Amino acid sequence: MHVCIAYDCLFPWTVGGAERWYRSLAERLAQDGHEVTYVTRRQWDDDGDAPRLPGVRVVSVSRNEPLYGPDGNRTIGEPLRYGRGVLGHLLRHGRSYDVVHTASFPYFSVLAAAVVRPLGGYRLVVDWHELWTASYWHTYLGGAKGWAGHAVQRACVRVPHRAFCFSQLHRDRLLAEGFRGPVAVLGEYAGNLTPPEPNEAGLRVVFAGRHIAEKRAPAIVPAVMRARASIPGLRGIVYGDGPQRPDVLAAIAALEAVGIVEAPGFVDAEVLSAALRGALCMVLPSSREGYGQIVVEAAACGTPSVVVAGEDNAAVELVDEGRNGFVAASAAPADLAAAIERVHRGGAALRESTCAWFADNATRLSLGESFRAVVASYGRAGA
Repeated sequence: MHVCIAYDCLFPWTVGGAERWYRSLAERLAQDGHEVTYVTRRQWDDDGDAPRLPGVRVVSVSRNEPLYGPDGNRTIGEPLRYGRGVLGHLLRHGRSYDVVHTASFPYFSVLAAAVVRPLGGYRLVVDWHELWTASYWHTYLGGAKGWAGHAVQRACVRVPHRAFCFSQLHRDRLLAEGFRGPVAVLGEYAGNLTPPEPNEAGLRVVFAGRHIAEKRAPAIVPAVMRARASIPGLRGIVYGDGPQRPDVLAAIAALEAVGIVEAPGFVDAEVLSAALRGALCMVLPSSREGYGQIVVEAAACGTPSVVVAGEDNAAVELVDEGRNGFVAASAAPADLAAAIERVHRGGAALRESTCAWFADNATRLSLGESFRAVVASYGRAGA
């Protein structure tokens, strides 16, 4: 088969769970003998830095530009320009593809693929990493823009396609929004499936993720400082970068946490894994997550997680309360600190049960299982 994967980001030029999913999917398809084209936006400065993925042809269809504006929200122009680029690419090359597999967001790539499909004759597969409610659209973009964003999302839902989600939360929302067709829930974990041995807890809290408003990275700093009252010597490390990085650094300065909480930016996967293995816990204070890959990665290291309850946070589905971590009531310092303290009190027993949770769930959440489901769907897409 000749498969076109369409997403405006490519790992590691842009870092995130969806970026890892599409790169892993593209490379796995190529390894299995399929012809793969990855259609994205330009994320490199010159042709000498252009991506070279084994067996995968990478095509840029829109310019290199920031994803986020000064307010920390996704810009509107970039998805429009990328969608226009996808439209042009499929008009020229759509007939050569058997399958077009795209992320739901940015939505204009879905609409472009739907418009060209009668000419191209390909099957269409869409991954719904998230599906936002009308109220969330209003909060994110405001009145008229929020209404327009929700309308575009609804239009994509109604496009005939084969759908995948990565959580029950967004599967249920997709069906409630009016999608008519089968929806399978996938996992994204691409690491080793061998259950870890229980490790010895250090006195460090780890956060890893993009520093955007929804992930609430600055909340780590006051939570660590508050938890230190009952856990002497506790420290924190905040990995990642993004629009809220200045807020993280400001919180460290304001709370006199220099030398206690570090913010080194993005690091290699090996550095993050080593930090997780030696951590007391991973803390993800996000208000919105489509999946929560870092929870599985922490469990793969034998390390419990703390996440935050919220109607838009699918990461809570990956935490079995008291077995591989805890769900904090909010991202307030007192609530996060209380959850961190519960992990500390859980001691070796909690770390053993975290390893057992990973052993029970790793295969179900693995990229290998998802890959098999996706390839099987390619023959049925759009039926």
